Formats: sequence, structure tokens, C-alpha cells
Amino acid sequence: MGAVSSRQPVGTSLRDRLPDFPWDRLEPYKATAAAHADGIVDLSVGTPVDPVPALVQRALTDAADSPGYPTVWGTPALRDALTGWGADRLGAPDLAHTNVLPVVGSKELVAWLPTQLGLGAGDKVAYPRLAYPTYEVGARLAGAEPVVYDEPTALDPAGLKLLWLNSPSNPTGRVLTVDELRRTVAWAREHGVLIVSDECYLELGWEAEPVSVLHPDVCGGSYEGIVAVHSLSKRSNLAGYRSAFALGDAAVLGDLLQIRKHGGMMMAAPVQAATVVALGDTAHVAEQRERYARRRAALRTAFEAAGFRIEHSEASLYLWATRDEPCWDTVGALAERGILVAPGDFYGTAGERFVRIAFTATDERVAAAVRRLAG
Repeated sequence: MGAVSSRQPVGTSLRDRLPDFPWDRLEPYKATAAAHADGIVDLSVGTPVDPVPALVQRALTDAADSPGYPTVWGTPALRDALTGWGADRLGAPDLAHTNVLPVVGSKELVAWLPTQLGLGAGDKVAYPRLAYPTYEVGARLAGAEPVVYDEPTALDPAGLKLLWLNSPSNPTGRVLTVDELRRTVAWAREHGVLIVSDECYLELGWEAEPVSVLHPDVCGGSYEGIVAVHSLSKRSNLAGYRSAFALGDAAVLGDLLQIRKHGGMMMAAPVQAATVVALGDTAHVAEQRERYARRRAALRTAFEAAGFRIEHSEASLYLWATRDEPCWDTVGALAERGILVAPGDFYGTAGERFVRIAFTATDERVAAAVRRLAG
């Protein structure tokens, strides 16, 4: 009989700090929905299904002969595009190259930001009670304490180093007002807390007009202590490109730039070129908004007619819906009709009687869902 190895693990696995990956729990329901005679209508994950705009595809292929290493900070053309877009779309004046940083998809930044900020034991990271799960993951990866809030200015600032805002919200679609944002920025500056505002759905307002934390009405024209995170995944169908960026406090972004240089966290050169083109074009954004508006209206009407109540949902790519029962009961019942949605408790216990419905399916699949809900 062979000898039994006595070698012990070198250290505690980061995996041990993390919860189970929530989407794995949805797999049996996905299998049920997929067995429907007319196929699955997957409204669970907000992944784009429409084509990448042709001009963006051309920019990518035109830059395909890129044998050298790209820079972490991006090309001057990319930085110009980021500062220009920030001024035009966010109303953020006087952005310099030191106020922008390209990143490899926004989820990567969210997950690793607390670690890259040097946070750890004794530090706190706060995020909304109903929130994208990666905020908590990022805190746990760093060994910091995750803290949820209903009202950020009611938090105990002791040990609080990072405060996440998310407007429009994932999963609820709620939009924070200018007054709410301004009050939170003032409070965070008073207590020396860094605000990072996840604004990836900002260009998808339906019944409200989202405002960036970088807007002068919010920040008073100073970017001190604030960073905004944006992505081209939703507004330009570039989830597969992993194109995102941060804008704001030059000191914070400068430190992150140096850390990311050491870590080799660089956006691919062809993606940088494609991002420049995507940020410079508004026609494809308007076209995609129209697609989503049409799908949103059809699904909202169908779900409300089927007995669901929609709360918030004034922006983003989701409907936050309930029929006042445990979320997994709702998930199961819809799966029997071949419709897959996300259970609300993925986003916190406060969502345990809600489901999140994405309208990122094709027109044909949305129409199928509408027919099934009416049946």
C-alpha cells in the first residue's frame, strides 16, 4: 500500500472565505425550463443577446494585428475617449487622463477593488442590502468585513473604508436622486470614506433619469473621494469584450494604476480600439435602448397580467417582481412554463419574496414568454 502524503496546505484557501456560487443553485430549474416543448426562455442572467454593432466589430478586426503588449492605462486615444464620454454623458467637466482607468470588465474591478485598495481585517466594506453579490465577494476576498445598509448615512463610520453605491440598482432598478447622492457624498467626505459608485446601467433609465456621482450637482465639481464605474457590456452589447472603466479621484486611480501594472491587468489592444469607437457613437446606443424598451414593455404587461407586482424597475435591464410568495416557489412555477428567472435571495435576504426578470432575451423569446404567461 502506498504511503499517505503528510503535506499540508500552504495557507488558507481564498475559496474558504466565499459563499457557494449562487447561480449553481439555479441549474435544476434551468433543466426544467429547457425541457419545455418550445424551449427555454432564459430571463435569469442579464447577458446581451443582440449583435455587437458593426462599426465596433470593424474596429476590433482592424486592430487585430497587435503583437505587442498593451498598456494598463490604455492608449492616449482611449483615455481621450473616456474623458470625452465622461464630460458628454455624465456631465463631468475637466476630466484629465489621470481621472480615468480602463479595466477588464467591471466585475473584475468590483471583486478585487478592496484587495487592491489594501483593505483587510478590521476594515469594513458597505453596500446596499439588496445588491449585486460581488460587492460582498470583494470584501471577503480581501478579508474585510462586509456590511449592508438601507441608508448609507446611517452607517457607523468606524472602520468603514469603502462604500458602494449602485444606481440604477441591480437587481431592483431603483435610481438614487441627486439629493440622495449629494447627501451621501458629503457624509462620506466628512468621515474619510471612499465612495465607489457602480453606474453600469446609467444609460438605461426608463421612468427616471439616472445621474452620475461625478455630476457637479452631486460632487460640487470635485472628484475627491469618489470613483464611478462604467461598462460597455449593456449599452453596447460588449459583455464578451470585457470593456469597462473607472473615472474619478486621480489619487485613487493613480494608486490602482500602479498596482494593476504590477499585476498585468490590461485590456487587450483590439478591445481598446473597439472601445474608442463604441464610446464615440450614439446611434447604436439609441437602437439598443429601443430594443430593450420594447421588450421591457411587453414583459411588464404580461407579468402584471399574470398576477405579479413590479416594484421600482424605473431603470436597468430588469423587472423586480413579486407575487408575495417565496422566490424559489415563483422560480419553480415559471420553470414549469419554460421561463427561467433569478431568485431574489441571490441579492440578499430582503429579496426572498421577489424574482429578477431580465429583458435581455431576443424578441422571439420575449414573445414566447408573453404567450406562456397568458396561457
